[in-house]
Amino acid sequence: MTSTTPPMSVSDRLALWTATLGPVGRFPVVPGTAGSAVAALAAPWVFLPLGPAGRLLVLALVFVLGAMAASRAETLLGRKDPGPVVIDEVLGQWMALLPLSAAEPWAILLAFVLFRILDMTKPPPIRQSERWLPGGYGVMIDDALAGAASALVLWAIW
Repeated sequence: MTSTTPPMSVSDRLALWTATLGPVGRFPVVPGTAGSAVAALAAPWVFLPLGPAGRLLVLALVFVLGAMAASRAETLLGRKDPGPVVIDEVLGQWMALLPLSAAEPWAILLAFVLFRILDMTKPPPIRQSERWLPGGYGVMIDDALAGAASALVLWAIW
């Protein structure tokens, strides 16, 4: 006798696809870095051409929709802040790019490196922030703070 799990609903598949950026979160090594790289590579066409208000709107949408998707992914994958969930890296990486006025490759690379360092090391209060909010919002907030800190460093260097 075999156990069968019911098929996922369309909304579950959409939430999981959003949370993992499709196949990106299934990258076999460092999926978070892969998610950040995809966000950095897409930014010159999707994020950086927007004005300040457009960028803030996109960040707010990614935060809210990403949190909802990450919450559902936690349930579907059966663990808290699962590795394949990389939508939070998109939020953090794009926040790190917020001070840029143009898509200059060296600045995008620097923002990528700064964000990855702060996201992986999670200095205070970034690590503690995961507990400030429940579910997917907790998944998103630490990357938002790492991205904001990266943006400040990038702005200071700029």
